[in-house]
Amino acid sequence: MTAEAIDPPPSHAASRRTELDEQTVPDLDMIGLALLGGPANVIMQLAVPAVGYGVFESKVDSGNLFKVPIKRTRTTLAYLAVAAMGSAEDRRRYRQAVNRAHTRVRSDADSPVKYNAFDPKLQLWVAACLYRGWEDSQRFFGDPSRITEEAYRQGAVMGTTLQMAPEMWPATRADFQKYWTETVEGLEIDDTIRDYLLRIVRMDFMPRPVALAMGWFSETMTIGFLPEEFRDKMGIHPSPMQDRVFQAHNAIARRALRVLPRPLKQFPFNLLLADVRWRMRTGRPLV
Repeated sequence: MTAEAIDPPPSHAASRRTELDEQTVPDLDMIGLALLGGPANVIMQLAVPAVGYGVFESKVDSGNLFKVPIKRTRTTLAYLAVAAMGSAEDRRRYRQAVNRAHTRVRSDADSPVKYNAFDPKLQLWVAACLYRGWEDSQRFFGDPSRITEEAYRQGAVMGTTLQMAPEMWPATRADFQKYWTETVEGLEIDDTIRDYLLRIVRMDFMPRPVALAMGWFSETMTIGFLPEEFRDKMGIHPSPMQDRVFQAHNAIARRALRVLPRPLKQFPFNLLLADVRWRMRTGRPLV
């Protein structure tokens, strides 16, 4: 199957996706320190059972965090860089590369839930979590005044860089909040996915010395960034020490970000976008 064959046929939705691909998204500049909230965002994404089991049962070993942690982390962050900061061509080609990997991510007869990585409703949820993560980064580290209707509309690229139809993105920030609240209220995280997520939070995918050294800090940051409703569903809450560490970390980070130049605020996403473009030029795999 060729890359072009994976792309959807021309349609109004495809035309709108092209419009989104072609616009720059300056208001969604990433803040590198927000990477510490990555595991919290993963919990939110995988709390939807079809997403959780899609990742947990995935047969795509080249994208398995526990088998190739560095590669998986790179490709995930590169997707964010392309979606938020890339050109139309960057997004088109990365979409094709992700699509090729996603063709194998689908449930079988033994799966406890049905899922398909091309399901646009699941992609909408993942995009919603990524956008919510950006909003949280502004509240914790950045400037909450940047959370505008225009920035929200631009957030649709988090889904349209995959196969989510632009029309699926809730029309306004208020509509988004309604969708978010209703979805979260109906979520339940079973023991299988909960245990898998806790292994990610504690960095069990890394060599044991790294996990022992950094696991507690990763857990502290994850719980701190995780919205209360997801803490309840996971059954994890910060200890007094973890809460003090989290608050102290954020206070230092906010001061540092006031004086950092923009390229450092965008790091490592700007570096990852450069890597994606280098891979395109040299014919190397993107994912």
